[in-house]
Amino acid sequence: MNYQRSIRIPKDRVGVIIGKNGNIKQEIEKKFKIDISIDSDYGDVTLSSQVNNYDILDLNKAAEIVHAISKGFSPERAFDLISDDNILEIIDIRSFAGKSDNKLIRIKSRLIGERGKSRRTLEELTGTYISIYGHNVSIIGLPEQISLASKAITMLCIGKSHKFVYEFLQKIKRKSKLERMKLWE
Repeated sequence: MNYQRSIRIPKDRVGVIIGKNGNIKQEIEKKFKIDISIDSDYGDVTLSSQVNNYDILDLNKAAEIVHAISKGFSPERAFDLISDDNILEIIDIRSFAGKSDNKLIRIKSRLIGERGKSRRTLEELTGTYISIYGHNVSIIGLPEQISLASKAITMLCIGKSHKFVYEFLQKIKRKSKLERMKLWE
């Protein structure tokens, strides 16, 4: 029996999923023992596999990696999803911007920061990877890290200052470090 998953991706991300000389597509196919076909005219990606329980899990993991790449992550960062501990979360920031394109641009600018500084700081303080692409903010990391990053992103989206958000994250980081130290005593 053949099992398939289809994903529509932005056309400008097709080349990233294929990779130079097809190397990214081939790496995903080899690693997960699946076949990938890509319709570059429409951005349709179809992943297929012979069905058994392991193949379905591999197919779903490969689909999650393709989905992450389609949301702006580099293939190297998306491959962190191979670990069963890491997950992908996507936040649609239109829920904070409403129908205002200007507000959406302003929120994205706050999340990215000057030369990407805000995004990098959020990544460092939460231990996650963050991609801001289109109207989505995508996060790769452990569930507890993603929860923290999501909270920080939400705070920035509703207008909290960067200083407030960073201090919040640093406080939680210190508290968690202290709790780990107590476990070792």
